[in-house]
Amino acid sequence: MAVKSYPFALLVLFFFINLLNLCGGADDEELGGSFIFGDSLVDAGNNNYLPTLSKANIRPNGIDFSSNNGNPTGRYTNGRTIGDIVGEELGQPNFAVPFLAPNSTGKVILSGVNYASGGGGILNGTGRIFTQMANDRPTKCLGGIAMPFEILGKKLHIIGVIPNPMFRGLVNRLSMDIQIDYFNITRKQIDKLLGPSKARDYLMKKSIFSITIGANDFLNNYLLPVLSIGTRIQETPDAFVDQLITTFRGQLTRLYKLDARKFVVGNVGPIGCIPYQKTINQLNQNQCVELANKLALQYNARLKDMLAELNDNLPGAMFVHANVYDLVMEVITNYDKYGFLSATKACCGNGGQFQGIIPCGPTSSMCSDRSKYVFWDPYHPSEAANLIIAKQLLEGGPKYISPMNLRHLRDL
Repeated sequence: MAVKSYPFALLVLFFFINLLNLCGGADDEELGGSFIFGDSLVDAGNNNYLPTLSKANIRPNGIDFSSNNGNPTGRYTNGRTIGDIVGEELGQPNFAVPFLAPNSTGKVILSGVNYASGGGGILNGTGRIFTQMANDRPTKCLGGIAMPFEILGKKLHIIGVIPNPMFRGLVNRLSMDIQIDYFNITRKQIDKLLGPSKARDYLMKKSIFSITIGANDFLNNYLLPVLSIGTRIQETPDAFVDQLITTFRGQLTRLYKLDARKFVVGNVGPIGCIPYQKTINQLNQNQCVELANKLALQYNARLKDMLAELNDNLPGAMFVHANVYDLVMEVITNYDKYGFLSATKACCGNGGQFQGIIPCGPTSSMCSDRSKYVFWDPYHPSEAANLIIAKQLLEGGPKYISPMNLRHLRDL
């Protein structure tokens, strides 16, 4: 009798294996990856590994990030970034791993990789204010370039691809050019994991490339007090915006040549309305800095035209335009409609009427209910605001996301 029970046991085992396969979801390579480029709005921890003044790996940052038990991860907010939320909603089993993190190797990269860096911009010179001397840090010298150990992860050391800071920006933040250099390394790793043919299919048909960059090129470059005066005297706003668009067009085209096809590109938000700008310009609650917002709108108009041009000229590509400026301005203007108590004051920060001078840290004042503030710190939205923004990008109409929303882009 015992012998006769084996076929039945095997049948039951076969049933449960198939049930697990059905319930367990698709493999990462079937789902595709989320590849995130940008600045501190979407940085998930890359700056933890850089010698920079721009870091968010201190409390109380991340206090509501449940995946890390409320401990800081390097995200410049109290919880998830927009990139995190969008990835979750589109079915990603894991958050896109920071490229510079030690665990960004092997099959984990098939869920996606995050290359974003606080202080980074389209231009390599953007963010130089965050330079931090690292003479007391151990260094290695490769090809005559002294590089901190923090960015010499195993994958970089083995492959031997170290971007020259003389040409690709400084190592205290990752410019867009460096981020694409790093994706090129990931691209080769995906080839090894899947084989060249499957890798191209995975990237071109299944993966989404998200780019959130440009604000620092104004805040920490063209508009920066003292450091930018020379630039503004020598370069008109029109010429500066033209430089940004020309540079960014080349960067997006370079990603296309590396097999990226599905893009979502955010424009620059209303940077004149962040607590930092309102505080240093001594504005009242209902005012925003006109010049900063005017420059953002000027750039945004050119960006929208450029993305339409790329859609026409790059076969098989889909560039989705995320109208972050109008979306964030809607939340700021009608904050009470969305359940917020403040759209002007940072929940976590110090200095001035809007707590907009000193970034969030252990000695900062912090609001009692983080879900009631649009801004987490002097520069960045709270998780509550990120959730509203992400929902519109995922499901919204052409006012905020065009020519399609991100759910449709995924299924394209």
